Amino acid sequence: MLTGKNVVFLGGDARQLEVIKSCIQMNATVSLVGFDNLQSHFSGTRQKALHTDTFKQADILVLPIVGTDEKGQVNSVFTSKKLVLAEEHIGSLPKHCIVFAGIAGSYLQNLCRSHQIRLIQLLDRDDVAIYNSIPTVEGAIMMAIQHTDITIHHSVCIVLGLGRVGMTLARILTAMGAKVKMGVRSSSDFARAFEMGLEPFDILELAENVRDADLIFNTVPAVVITSAVLAHVPHDAVIIDLASKPGGVDYQFAEKRGIKAILAPSLPGIVAPKTAGQILARTMTQLMMEAMKKEGDPVELS
Repeated sequence: MLTGKNVVFLGGDARQLEVIKSCIQMNATVSLVGFDNLQSHFSGTRQKALHTDTFKQADILVLPIVGTDEKGQVNSVFTSKKLVLAEEHIGSLPKHCIVFAGIAGSYLQNLCRSHQIRLIQLLDRDDVAIYNSIPTVEGAIMMAIQHTDITIHHSVCIVLGLGRVGMTLARILTAMGAKVKMGVRSSSDFARAFEMGLEPFDILELAENVRDADLIFNTVPAVVITSAVLAHVPHDAVIIDLASKPGGVDYQFAEKRGIKAILAPSLPGIVAPKTAGQILARTMTQLMMEAMKKEGDPVELS
């Protein structure tokens, strides 16, 4: 239980609602900042202003998945107000406070580091990333069906990157009857792809492997589908880019060639916000409980 603990939520989307519910169920005192347009209010929560007084008693600060931008701005779908997490806010947090975010850019990392506040990036954790791969892959397949006029069964699909999303995606596409070619960088990934019954190739040889592609899924957070590669991609192929912005595709050249390329980051929060929120809530509340049990001791949670 989180009885007596103050949890402050600053901004977010539908995923945060599941985390809020979990904290309420665990008897935490919950304060909401940037939720003034919330249609269904949670019983027992308190709407607060973005002010240092709100943070002074916080044991836990929960930020959106993207944390903040490099100017400190925090996105929230539940308010039209501009939310900026400034140094004065982090500086007012108690030293034992834990800050949760999905990912954190240099702005947020530097703020927490300079004030010796513990920051946990949830998407850096293998368990969260693996769980998140499920709604990500379902969303990617949904988009593939929406934007093609062929079945995935018997199609030629290229998956770039054998990470947590790439592995789940390749497995599901294979189960659906697709011919899956896997672009990898390392010899160990090549061996794993071969063991999975895929057709592995070195990602440096991508241009030679896209000539017969119906669907290309990218999970690599770097521009790997360059103009040189796009020159060999069939005009009717569809590229679905699952990497974080700015993605892994030369979008300008793809448009010039008339190739449909879709940047689709953060799919869990779009296609399955409830499930994505439950994944975050399960991990976050577990970490909160661990931290509360060891409060005052040096604990490494990230």
